[in-house]
Amino acid sequence: MNNYILLYSTRFKKDYKKLALQPEKLEAIKNTLTMLFQNGYAAIPATIRPHKLSGNYKGCLECHILPDLLLTWEQYEVEKEILLIRIGSHSELF
Repeated sequence: MNNYILLYSTRFKKDYKKLALQPEKLEAIKNTLTMLFQNGYAAIPATIRPHKLSGNYKGCLECHILPDLLLTWEQYEVEKEILLIRIGSHSELF
């Protein structure tokens, strides 16, 4: 299995640091990041609604880790890299 390399934007790191104070969300976040690491977008189940974004986030992907906890990322197939861009509520991200 060819795993992806996960890269973290500065903004994602700041978002994650805030969420680290909410342990009830951490397991869901870690599970989603593990799926991305293992098989990228293809590993994300339809139940958390993975989709492509448009507008300012064109080229990015998003999923709903929890009903109001969204993850945005860019996926680079040739390099097998995923750049984690933001994580937070809908109102925080948009």
